[in-house]
Amino acid sequence: MKTLYGTGVALVTPFDEQGDIDFASLKRLLVHTSRGVDYYVVQGTTGESATLSKEEKRKVLAFVAQNNPRKLPIVYGLGGNNTAAVLEEIQDTDFRHVSAILSVSPYYNKPSQEGIIHHFNFVADASPVPVILYNVPGRTSSNLNASTTLRLARHKNIVGVKEASGNLEQCMKIAKEKPAGFMLLSGDDLMTLALYAIGGVGVISVLANAFPVTFKKMKEYAFAGDYSKAQKELFKLVDINGPMYEEGNPVGVKQLLFEMGVCGPNVRLPLVQASDGLVRKIRILYESNKKGLQ
Repeated sequence: MKTLYGTGVALVTPFDEQGDIDFASLKRLLVHTSRGVDYYVVQGTTGESATLSKEEKRKVLAFVAQNNPRKLPIVYGLGGNNTAAVLEEIQDTDFRHVSAILSVSPYYNKPSQEGIIHHFNFVADASPVPVILYNVPGRTSSNLNASTTLRLARHKNIVGVKEASGNLEQCMKIAKEKPAGFMLLSGDDLMTLALYAIGGVGVISVLANAFPVTFKKMKEYAFAGDYSKAQKELFKLVDINGPMYEEGNPVGVKQLLFEMGVCGPNVRLPLVQASDGLVRKIRILYESNKKGLQ
């Protein structure tokens, strides 16, 4: 799965003012991000997948596949808290252009670790493409702990984990004990370099929607062992990262993309567009940092 090393961008789904998918802006976003990312992640959380219908998800996946400027690999977000429904969705999905799925740990139900293991084993058995686990306790209200991840890593069709727990010790335990070839991926933009340093191989990023080249440089410097230069790239992101999440993801990054002329700031309820205060903050931060950010 070395084609999924480096930067995967968790693509936003642009909407027009009526709330419909804005495919012209999505095409602009694909061209913009292709300058630096290594693969696309379609219909992750940042894509507001919770608010898209099944038909809309199919259309977005097909559009990305057909308008992929550099023919980059595609990872498709496919998970949920109803195992049977996830298996049904797998059966209904066209995987012709999909290299792997990103499957979130079951949310809301708060299953035990044993329940999480059984869930992912069923998903991995059913999926015709490799599975990347997604651990994001801030959204799921349960943590996929290191020992659980390592047990699941033994499954031949589970090839990595997107770690968004923010727990570096947990990530280190995974890095220390994981099978060769199992991918440890950062799910937090500002943790990217730390995970590279302990053996991680990439990031699935929100800010790469806006700054793909910055992530490209960080990856190249880290893979070359030049952490001083990689650190400089990371530090460019520190000030602007926080506001991306102040009013929910992808509210912040969509406003940033609007400032950059890539797509509109529109989101779907229950999210709402950035407040006037957040718009001002993002505008000031972007204008003062845009020369260094790419």
